[in-house]
Formats: sequence, C-alpha cells, structure tokens
Amino acid sequence: MIAEGKIYFKYLRMHLLSGMEYKGWWLMLIQVLIVVISDPIATILLFSRFGNIGEWTVAHIILVYSLAVSSFGLAESLCRGFDYFPWHLLRSGDFDRLLLRPRSLFVQVAASRFHLHRLVRPVTGICAAGWALGELGIPLTPGKLGILAMAMAGGCLMYCGVFVLTSGLAFFTIKGLDWIYLLTNASYQITRCPEPYMPRALKSVFSFVLPMLFISFYPAATVCGWEYPHWLGFLSLPAGAVFLGLSLLVWRIGVRHYKSTGS
Repeated sequence: MIAEGKIYFKYLRMHLLSGMEYKGWWLMLIQVLIVVISDPIATILLFSRFGNIGEWTVAHIILVYSLAVSSFGLAESLCRGFDYFPWHLLRSGDFDRLLLRPRSLFVQVAASRFHLHRLVRPVTGICAAGWALGELGIPLTPGKLGILAMAMAGGCLMYCGVFVLTSGLAFFTIKGLDWIYLLTNASYQITRCPEPYMPRALKSVFSFVLPMLFISFYPAATVCGWEYPHWLGFLSLPAGAVFLGLSLLVWRIGVRHYKSTGS
C-alpha cells in the first residue's frame, strides 16, 4: 500500500513538472479562477435583488455550495485519470499497456492525468467556506474543523467514486457517457437550493443514490447548529467511502469483462 502511494505521488510530480515546462502554465490558473469565482455570482445577485429566502441568507447557500465545490475540485485533481479513462485509455487501447505492468490498475489510471490548475477550485471553495462562516458568526473550534475536513474528504471519495463508476460502466457502454455530467458539474449546483425547499424526490436522490447532502448540507448544519440531527454531520466520510466502494466493485467487474483491443 505504501509502495503504491509512493508511485502515485511520483506520477503526480512528473505531471506537475512537465506541465510547468510551458511558459504560460499560470494562465490556466487565472482562467479557472475566473470561472470558479463567476460561477456563484448569479446566486449572489439573486439574493441581493430579492432578499433572503426565509432564514436562508446568501452566506448559508455559499457555505453548503463551497463544501460541495471543494470536494469536487479535490476529486478531479487527485483522480483525474478516471475522468479521462473512457475516452483516452479505453477507446485508444492504451489500457492494454497498463494491464501488463505489475502495479495497481487503480493507481495507474488515477495518476495518468494531473492538472495543476484544477487545484484552484478546492482552494477557492475553502476560502469561500471561511468567508461564509465569518458572515454567519460561527467560531471555528477543533471539533468543527474536524467535521468540515471529514465533509471534504467524504465528498472527495464520493466524486472519485463517480469517476470510477463511469470508467467501470465504460467497459460495457464505450460511448454515451455524457450523462455523467449530471453526477459531477450539475450535482453540486443542487446545493444552491436550500434543503427545506427541495422536492422530496431530489432529497431522496441526493441522499441515498448520490450522497450529496451528506457531504455538504448536513455537515454545514452540524457546524452551524441548524435544527437537524447532530449525528448526520458525521456521516459524510462513511457515505463517501461506501459510494466509492460500490463504484470500485463496478470497476472490477468491468476489468474482468474487458477484452483487449487486439482480440
């Protein structure tokens, strides 16, 4: 396990150094920063124009939204290879070469891509969460920091599971994987809607199918003391781990049924 971890970080370091060889690499950081900052502007403008929704202020929304965005940013930074897998490894036949190497397939695929500019999203999300907590007047104790850290770790595992699940299904579908964006970029947009105003169907989907609320809303509710069961805020890490575990099961089934592009 330790050896595989060392290999994984060597891969990331190699991608990082090769990417920084380009003189304009920092322009991508600015580009992503502009996109990330401009993304929630519509929500901020709506609140500034129409006011709060009951007890929900823009700080409440930004806190929940930032937890989800940070988790997604960490996952697409650390598990980027699975996001590219169906298009750049499976269809091209390059996956055959990975099968010949006596190393973990998960590590090889996960570390096959790494883009430094993707780290802008989690860093910006963490800063936005800090701003929202300050606006809400929530003091940061070690316990609350632990809950927020578990939320981002659980969210990272969940989104890694989404990428792994897509790659596992790609062994059978090959094409038609655009629906995955419903579980990635589109999924964290749901956090802009206050949980009490969500339709029951959406609550069920984003609690028991994709545990989005467990990695964003419930940890925020526990930290801020909203009127929800306190223990729900501690389920983010287990929920993310369970989702990743199920996704790995689909991935392993897909690998067993894989037929070489040369066969």
